[in-house]
Order: sequence, then structure tokens, then C-alpha cells
Amino acid sequence: MHRTNRSFSFLTLVGCALLVIGKVDAFPDGAPADTCVKSRTNEPNHGAARSQSLANLPYQVTASSNVYGPGTQIQVSIHGQQDLFRGFFLQARDAQTNEWIGSWYETPNTKTIPECSSVTHADNRDKEQATFVWQAPKDRQGQVYFTGTIVKNYGTYWSSIIAAVPAPFGRHQ
Repeated sequence: MHRTNRSFSFLTLVGCALLVIGKVDAFPDGAPADTCVKSRTNEPNHGAARSQSLANLPYQVTASSNVYGPGTQIQVSIHGQQDLFRGFFLQARDAQTNEWIGSWYETPNTKTIPECSSVTHADNRDKEQATFVWQAPKDRQGQVYFTGTIVKNYGTYWSSIIAAVPAPFGRHQ
């Protein structure tokens, strides 16, 4: 009987360890749809890990424009400046109302979350860069901004990033 209890305890310990391991890498295929409505906007649920300071952001996030008309397409890119990243979550928001707006084209290794005009990674492989195309609504015009999170690894990520819009060539701000 003593041996049976030890075997049961060992199996219970192994089962718990497997559950913890499964939880640590819970979303290797991108953010779940409920990320859109969590209390910590745009932040992944990575246990005790918290967002890094944007002053130390090793990535560039740029948008080809922040002005849209009916059906306009805007390109948004993430580039590592020597650092690879594993994941991302980007949303498009109307600059005046802060509403989720428009839609993203799904590309290889991405998935969209139409409920909140978002795009996320579809795998957790290292990435040097990623480029996305956002489509404006067919019946609106205005200004848009792109915000989100870049994940370097499970415990290291940056949230509340806002894509920069480079000045047009030949024009200085």
C-alpha cells in the first residue's frame, strides 16, 4: 500500500508539472480574442511579467500613413534593430473616437481578430521583421493609429507601442 501511494504521488506531481509547462507557453500561436477586452489593454497574460519601458524598445513600428479614406490600405511594419521577436499584437484605432476600426489582411504566420480590428502572430518562431496591410472601412475617412505589443520572449515584452508615421520625403517636421 505504501508503494501505491508513492506511485500516485509521483504521477500527481508529473501531471501538475505538465499543466504548469502547458500554461507557461499557452499562446504560441498568437493572442486570444479576449486580449481585446482585458483590463491591461494590449498586454499578454504572461504571469508575473510586466511590460518593459518604451524608452528601451529595440524595435521600430512604422505605418505608411495615419490618414485614411474609404477603402484605403495602410502598411504597418515591425523591424528589429538587432533583436529578434517572437510575437506581436496590433490594433487599429480611430484617432478621434478610439474605436477599433477597419480590418487586417491575413498573411502567412499571422491571424486576425476581426472583433477588435487586430492582427497577431500565428507561430512563436523568431522573427526579424513583419509587415501587415490594414484596410480602412469603405464608408469612413479620418485618422487612424496603430497600437499594440511586441513580445521578445515570454517574460520580455513592450506594450502600448504606437506606430510612427515617417514624414513625407523632403518634408521636415
